[in-house]
Amino acid sequence: MTTCLPDTTETRQAIIDTCLRMEASGINQGTAGNVSARVADGLLITPSAVPYVEMTPDMICKLPLHGDPDPADRKPSTEWRFHQSIMQARPDVGAVVHAHPAHAAAIATQRRGIPPVHYMIAAFGGSDVPITGYALFGSPELAAMVADALKDRDGCLMANHGATTVGPTLDRALWRMEELENLARVYILALSSGTPVLLSQADIDDALGSFASYKPQ
Repeated sequence: MTTCLPDTTETRQAIIDTCLRMEASGINQGTAGNVSARVADGLLITPSAVPYVEMTPDMICKLPLHGDPDPADRKPSTEWRFHQSIMQARPDVGAVVHAHPAHAAAIATQRRGIPPVHYMIAAFGGSDVPITGYALFGSPELAAMVADALKDRDGCLMANHGATTVGPTLDRALWRMEELENLARVYILALSSGTPVLLSQADIDDALGSFASYKPQ
């Protein structure tokens, strides 16, 4: 089921508010991250190189679901390609959050994903959080790798870069980014003090079943 928001001032402000919440929680800083939301005729995404505190609803960029941005419009985030690619491949995705949280990015520099060290891995739809290969930020190659990593997951790490999470709503996509950073931190702490015991596939299947109904009433 496709989740679309109306292209209104309120929706555009909700994107900005998501960015501000991400910065306040320490998940991101400066202008490194970006946020998008699906609308009926495309997607809305944060502009390029604008600090969150300076953003206003009219600065949020609108892109088609297919094709390049209008060069006459404000320049969108340099990462617009993978936001677009994810929404093309995943009609169920209503929002995408990308950031450079420190613990997740640290694991990404080692070019490995996160194995099932904790049952919260199920929040991302499987038994791991995958890692993409490396490609230049903003490139078509990176967009293809991120979209592929997220074809059956709701979050991924990006080699020597950061992390991306998705959800039906902005709140859910941000929640997953917060959980991903905490999961990365737990994994690093476990590795620093010993060898973490991984959950079995049966354990993960049980957790996935429980997460299917884990949502607000």
